[in-house]
Amino acid sequence: MKYLYFTANWCGPCKKFGPIMEQVSQSGIPVLKIDVDQNSAMTSKYSVRNVPTTILVDGVGKELTRATGYRQKQTLIENYNSFKNG
Repeated sequence: MKYLYFTANWCGPCKKFGPIMEQVSQSGIPVLKIDVDQNSAMTSKYSVRNVPTTILVDGVGKELTRATGYRQKQTLIENYNSFKNG
């Protein structure tokens, strides 16, 4: 299970949200950062239309939950743990 973090260099909110996702990663939760301009295949696969978008996926890439926009670090960690322990 991991977070897919869709972002873009030109995205203002992404610049503020990036450090939060870095902290989530440092807490031991796997995070895959995906630049929507560099990885159109993943962006299309998950139908991402806005950034920042975080998608929690299981081990085979099935979407479990999705959020668009800024999220608090604790919210992301609690969301991950609820699926991990649920």
